[in-house]
Amino acid sequence: MPAADAGRSGSARPLPDGVGDTADPSQPRWRRTVRTVGPWILTALILVVLVTLAQGLEWAEVWETLTTLHWWQLAVLVLGLLMRQLLNCLPLVWFIDGCSVPRAFQNDQASAVMYAVAPPPADYVTRMAMFGSWGIALPAATAGAVMNTLSFYVIRFGAPLLGVLVMIVTGMYDSAEIVPALLSALISVAILLAIWLGFRDERLAASIGGWAARVVGRFKRGIDIDAWRDSVVAFRHAAYGRVSSALPRSLLALVAMVVVDAGLIVLSIRFVGVPADQLSAVPVLTAFLVAYPLTALFFSGLGVLDAVVIATLLYHVDVDRSLEPELVAAFLIWRVISLGVPLVLGALSLIAWKIELARR
Repeated sequence: MPAADAGRSGSARPLPDGVGDTADPSQPRWRRTVRTVGPWILTALILVVLVTLAQGLEWAEVWETLTTLHWWQLAVLVLGLLMRQLLNCLPLVWFIDGCSVPRAFQNDQASAVMYAVAPPPADYVTRMAMFGSWGIALPAATAGAVMNTLSFYVIRFGAPLLGVLVMIVTGMYDSAEIVPALLSALISVAILLAIWLGFRDERLAASIGGWAARVVGRFKRGIDIDAWRDSVVAFRHAAYGRVSSALPRSLLALVAMVVVDAGLIVLSIRFVGVPADQLSAVPVLTAFLVAYPLTALFFSGLGVLDAVVIATLLYHVDVDRSLEPELVAAFLIWRVISLGVPLVLGALSLIAWKIELARR
């Protein structure tokens, strides 16, 4: 069943104007093509630049290191990835009334795979269509998804400051990281302030709804701005008591998610033969936290974040530079797990949802 019809099947509630439709066919073909392939081309160019800069790297050693990985080690990494994905979807459970953990997990994976393979707002369309097919009220689903995203952005840009605090506590203080971390943290503070003001003032909440409608209107004609304003205001009234408890729990869950992600990198480093006495877990965690805003780039900062963290470990931490091939191999393993497995989970989630709809 097409995503556009999913919100109308069974006991589902109808989707709002513009949600559940594909991108506007009136857009020029070249613009739709650029939106689809542009991020992939940009990522490829970045990777080419990084590979060029790494010409001195012994790639033969990297591949040889990769061949030493055992199946059970991959299984451990996949289990860790599942834990990361579970933590990542918990805010949906807490922000959206009637959304269970299995539903949130399935919705999150399906949305992620659509984000990777289709132009926006395909991920949002899929997310809303799934919630609608499960009978979840649209204002709650829409605003809950928005709050989920905002919570993640608070952590994404607050992570560097957390990394600096870990450095201070562990005696690995680096003054060069303070200013970037503080500037990044200001973004998190601004998001939290916007959330607080949005729930404090109904007029501001209506303005936020209008702004969101205009953004979506860039991709689809016929968006009813007044209806979107009313939806956000309705959510404000419905979720006023929920956000005060859901937001702190969501932020803690997402911090745990980032730490688990860093733990997967540490495990990958151990699995390629680098012991703790050569590189402990703390420098890996702090380097990852400080570089975490780079995940805002396409495919979670593929190549860019990896190069920054590896360079930090090799040139700003007392680590033997001969370990560079092992570190590159470890990050390749982490990327295959952290990007590849969610794509598989997302595909399975979409298939399961389609089967569920077909059986109604």
